[in-house]
Amino acid sequence: MVVVEEEEEEKEAAAEKDKASPSVHVNTAMSESPDARSLLSASSQLNLMEMDAIDDKEFDIPQVDTPPTLESILNELEDEEEPFVLEDTCMLNTDNMDAHSCDTSSLASSDSGDPAHLKRKRRTVDLNATVHGSVLRHSLLKGISAQIVSAADKVDAGLPTAITVSGVIAVGTSHGLALVFDTNQALRLCLGTKATGAEFGAVSALSINHDCSRLLCGFAKGQITMWDLASGKLLRTITDAHPPGTAILHVKFTDDPTLAVCNDSGGSVFELAFRRVMGMRSCDSRCLFSGSKGEVCCIEPLRAPPDFKDHPITQYSLLAMASLTKILVIGLKPSLKVWMTFPYSKSDPASVPQLAWQFVPVQKMVNPILAFCKGDTVHFLLVKKEETGTIHVIKQKQLHLSCDIISLSWINSRTLVLVDSHEKLQVVDRPSQEVLETLDLEQVQLVYNSRHFKSLATGGNVSQALALVGEKACYQSVSSYAGQIVYLGTKSAHIMALRNWRERIDCLLKQEHFVEALSLAWSFHEGTAKAVVGLFGDPLKRKGVVGDKMVEILFQFAEHALKKCPDQGKIQVMEQHFHDVVPVLVDYCLLLKRADLIFNQLYAQLVENMVAKGVFLESLESYIVADRLCHLTTPIMRDLLAHYHGNGMMDSLERCIVHLDVTSLDIQQVVQVCWENQLYDAMIYVFNSGMNDYITPMEKLFAVIGPQLRAGRSLKDEEVVMGNKLLVYISCCLAGRAYPLGDIPEDLVVQVKYQVFEFLIRLHSADSLEEEEEVFPFIRTLLHFDTREFLNVLAMTFEDFKNDKQALEYQQRIVDILLQVMVDNPDFTPSQVGGLFTFLARQLAKPDNTLFVNRKLFDQVLEFLCCPDDDSRHTERQQVLLELLQVGGVVQFNEGRLLALAEKAKFYQICEFLYEKKHLYDRIIDCYLRDPLRKGEIFSYIHNLLSMPGYSPEEKQTVRDKVLQHIKELVTLDPSKSADLVVFHFAKEVQQIICELQDDQLLFQFLSCLLEPREGHHSGTILPQEQDLHELLLDLLCRFGPNQLLSFLQTSQHYRLEEAIQITQKYHRNEATAYLLEKKGDVHGAFTVLLETLKENLSLLTAESDRGADGGEGRQDEEERDSESKLTGVKDSLNDIIVLCHRNSDSLYQQQREVVVSALWFPLLETMMASQKLVKGLNDEHTFEVLKELTMKVLNCMSTFISLPAIIQRILKDPVYGKGKLAEIQGLILGMLDTFNYEQTLLETTTSLLNHDLHWSLAHLRAAVTRGLHPRQDYCNICLQQYKRRQDSAEEIIVFSCGHLYHHQCLQQKDSGWGFTSELQQRWSCYKCSSSQGGRGVPSTEPKRGRSTSLAQTRVTSVSHDAGAEAHRKKVFVDATLDLQQEQSWDQLRCLYRGPSRLSILSELSHCHSSDKTGLLFPAQPGTDHFQLKLSPPPLLEE
Repeated sequence: MVVVEEEEEEKEAAAEKDKASPSVHVNTAMSESPDARSLLSASSQLNLMEMDAIDDKEFDIPQVDTPPTLESILNELEDEEEPFVLEDTCMLNTDNMDAHSCDTSSLASSDSGDPAHLKRKRRTVDLNATVHGSVLRHSLLKGISAQIVSAADKVDAGLPTAITVSGVIAVGTSHGLALVFDTNQALRLCLGTKATGAEFGAVSALSINHDCSRLLCGFAKGQITMWDLASGKLLRTITDAHPPGTAILHVKFTDDPTLAVCNDSGGSVFELAFRRVMGMRSCDSRCLFSGSKGEVCCIEPLRAPPDFKDHPITQYSLLAMASLTKILVIGLKPSLKVWMTFPYSKSDPASVPQLAWQFVPVQKMVNPILAFCKGDTVHFLLVKKEETGTIHVIKQKQLHLSCDIISLSWINSRTLVLVDSHEKLQVVDRPSQEVLETLDLEQVQLVYNSRHFKSLATGGNVSQALALVGEKACYQSVSSYAGQIVYLGTKSAHIMALRNWRERIDCLLKQEHFVEALSLAWSFHEGTAKAVVGLFGDPLKRKGVVGDKMVEILFQFAEHALKKCPDQGKIQVMEQHFHDVVPVLVDYCLLLKRADLIFNQLYAQLVENMVAKGVFLESLESYIVADRLCHLTTPIMRDLLAHYHGNGMMDSLERCIVHLDVTSLDIQQVVQVCWENQLYDAMIYVFNSGMNDYITPMEKLFAVIGPQLRAGRSLKDEEVVMGNKLLVYISCCLAGRAYPLGDIPEDLVVQVKYQVFEFLIRLHSADSLEEEEEVFPFIRTLLHFDTREFLNVLAMTFEDFKNDKQALEYQQRIVDILLQVMVDNPDFTPSQVGGLFTFLARQLAKPDNTLFVNRKLFDQVLEFLCCPDDDSRHTERQQVLLELLQVGGVVQFNEGRLLALAEKAKFYQICEFLYEKKHLYDRIIDCYLRDPLRKGEIFSYIHNLLSMPGYSPEEKQTVRDKVLQHIKELVTLDPSKSADLVVFHFAKEVQQIICELQDDQLLFQFLSCLLEPREGHHSGTILPQEQDLHELLLDLLCRFGPNQLLSFLQTSQHYRLEEAIQITQKYHRNEATAYLLEKKGDVHGAFTVLLETLKENLSLLTAESDRGADGGEGRQDEEERDSESKLTGVKDSLNDIIVLCHRNSDSLYQQQREVVVSALWFPLLETMMASQKLVKGLNDEHTFEVLKELTMKVLNCMSTFISLPAIIQRILKDPVYGKGKLAEIQGLILGMLDTFNYEQTLLETTTSLLNHDLHWSLAHLRAAVTRGLHPRQDYCNICLQQYKRRQDSAEEIIVFSCGHLYHHQCLQQKDSGWGFTSELQQRWSCYKCSSSQGGRGVPSTEPKRGRSTSLAQTRVTSVSHDAGAEAHRKKVFVDATLDLQQEQSWDQLRCLYRGPSRLSILSELSHCHSSDKTGLLFPAQPGTDHFQLKLSPPPLLEE
């Protein structure tokens, strides 16, 4: 029987255990009074195979994800022999579970072993990293294991085959015996004999009822026996409950002791109802599921633990069954009913289906959840009873794992234990789907039930599918009960249970993994840990218990770190050792809010080691700066100062001081250290916070920078930093902010502000001799240091003065002092003085201004800034005055006088500002033109003013007049921008502007910009007399820009041809003239002009050669260069003339060609030949060769348009060549013959390639056409009858290339014909393929594309000769065309062998008929001239 104690007793027992032996791993959830101690605590003394612990270092074994747990727990209670009682912890799940971790989730389990990943400079605590430690305790049941082996050896009981656990443990053997062990692992009963074993076979399934009074044994040959566990009597032998010849795979009691279920190797499930009438025991059997409908290989009745005996769901007696394809949930009561079926997702057929029920609290209700899997995904179904009486099944979030699961068990309502096909055990937290631990079960040597699934004992008469699943089935080797799972090995039994929280921490401590132990303990403290056992009470009580444990660990860790510190070696190694420890200790102390531990016990421990002490003091900085540690004890503060000071860590020290509570500081010592080491922030903080003294720090800082600035020396970097700090400090004090961070206490804000003002307006500093020092030293120093920033500080402060009379008085006083100090003082630059008056002007411009400033001072400043004699800092003075005017100072100046002064001082921006106010916009243009810095901006100004609304027409007109007046100046400044301005705003005044611009060069630049093509909004602007403008520009281009002439003529459309020709002829621009003449249509005129240019260039070249022949050596280089340039001229002009001839020869018709030949090409050829002859006589080899090459070029170009004989004839007629010898024209003729040979070879090669290509294509087409068709079936795809329906009838059969076969009549009935190739032949399309593509074949409506919708067909006529004879099938190729898919295949084929001729061949094949036909290919008639192909697609692969 199960013993269950009260909760309070459990807690007391746990507490006593914890106090007595904190290091012993005892599961407090299960360790109770001596007569009710759990199986786990007893079995933890047993050592698997009596092996010693292996030394990792000796065997170089690497660390693993989860530390080894067996060795760490098996050697503990060796002296005690504790009996075990299986306590039903699952009944207590709502108490034992950590209710506060229900909604938590965490990251993946971190490495709890190897600290290598933590090797960094400073180890800090990552509160998000998850450490689970060792979650499961794995123990060998030593007593049971020994007796299983002994029974096999001594009494030939056979090997173990099945195990089940309830209040006792029963093990079945291969020789038909059942061994029953009690809670002390003592053998209580040996049920059965070897004789029955020989008759019934091995025990294949076991089940114990809920009160441990009955045991059911199923056997390999199909029998079932029932035993009384109290007396050991055989109560029933059931032989007829299911079909003979099948093994029992499962037998299970339900909650009703008179009802059980069994599952056999035929895949059927039967209900066994036990009856006892008149002392006679009987058993009624009812089939619940027949194996013929799908084989069931796993069954699981829902058995409620004692706590939930009255749960409403129990009245249905639910049974879950897993077949090879789906899950079923049925109710056995009150009548048989299927409540749910659920098919598996696709999985490996060898995967084993698994089922497991568990009562789980969900939303304040406890309901059963069925976990099931087949393969790698676990599904969860919540089953609940509705008020209507029906059962509702809700699918929950599924769990994906990357392994094939062979065993699935719940160990509590949140945790699953899985075994995969590699015998790796995984503990999984269901809510977070996190794998908490992985163990290797290889040592267990798990027993598999394959023999029974193959039913070898009865001849192996099972389906292949079931036998395949049986390969990995181990249902009978795993039994879970009361939060413990027992695994059966071939020679041993093992038990797994969750460790309690202390045990998990102690496991890590034993391996010296202190950081992981603390991380795990913190997760218990915060309620984020998974699979928690043994933590009871409300959250505060839990935190207290865990906190105490953590304090204990912290001391152990500190002690361990000191003990393990390397004694000798590098100091860095020792530092790194403590850097891995100390921050962790400090972190957890602060997390636990136990700063007292840091200062007292831990520091006292660490002080012993100097390195540890140093690391400890340095590690405090990050916590102080983060405001996690605000107060230090006096001794630690003293050590901190000494250490940081001694190691030169002054920045760190300053950061610490400004975050610490001043009461823990020795003020005198700190101030001294700060001043000596220039820690001004810290010093200010100490004075402010410690003594409420806000003035002394300022005095100290002024004492350093004041003398330097008064002496006019430049400041060092550190003094500049000091000055900046001083400014920030003053602004903080005046604004009520504490420096460097925080706020001044509210009651001191006003007082501090007044103190600072009083300090600033002091006439003399405290320690000075009055006659030496100038008055107001502090304000003077700040003005010299940074005038603008000091005034900004004052401006910000003055913003806050509203109704404070005292403050307003200070404000007026400071302004008076500023004026007194700065005005008429040569020490200050114009910029600084201007800055002051800008500041004053801003203050005076405010609506609620109360300041008074003498008007004369502003006039003085004006005179000072506008002094024309002083040319230094001109821009700076103008800028200052402009700022002064913009803030509203204008009101205080006489504008006339100001304008006169500004013009005199050349302050054009000031003038602009004043003209703008008076709307004298035309005068502003003068300002821009005179101001060298802003000349370029005038165009934007004019454009904006003339474009924008808001200016009157009169104002705009004055500006236009002013622009026209200065147009020459503007064009000279930037012709492009001037042109833009004219296009946008002065299009009508173009002629006037051109008259203004007398300089031709300037006019040329302006017109080029004005008439260039524009994009966008103004691309179509029409200027008056545009043609005249373009012709004027053409004239200017001929003079100043001949290179741009042609491009202008080509892009412009606005000139008149005749006038343009006259202009270009006037300036002898022959290329341009030729272009215009050709455009006019006078090709001969253009040719003549270009020929004239060519002749000129040739005559220059021959003259050059003539001079070269006569001249001496001295000028050779120069002449060579000159000769090259003249040759280039000849080449260019020849190219121009050839292009002209080409262009016009192409465009003329055949009849006009002869005229063109005589008029164009021959004069050109004659000119070239004549010059060649001329040069030849002058012995200039290089020039002669070039001219010869050019003549050949002319000949080659001519030969495209004129036949060779005509050219040769013309050459021979030529007086130059006609009278001479043939040798003179030999070069020309040989060149022509070379060209002819080249072209002949090219033609032959191309023809050969085309022929080869054509032959290849035709050969492939023929091969494709002549292949036979292979029908997929021997029946018609429409009527589904044999192709030969009657022996005596001759029926036509049509076979398509897709492999479908039809009767001719069936196709006619389905109307699959679509058009006729002749009067006799109809075109067919495959009915099945065309209908599956969304409808029957439709005649092609696009004959031009040449697409053929019908498949290649073969019509077969079947004729029967006699009844028994096979029909002879005669195949006749009707003809063939391509459907869409075949066309695609053909296209691919074509792409593979793409060549120059393919396209023409295919177009001929596709379009071999006129366009009024359907685009199909028709069979060729003998005797016709047309060449045709029968096309068929490549054959289909056989299926």
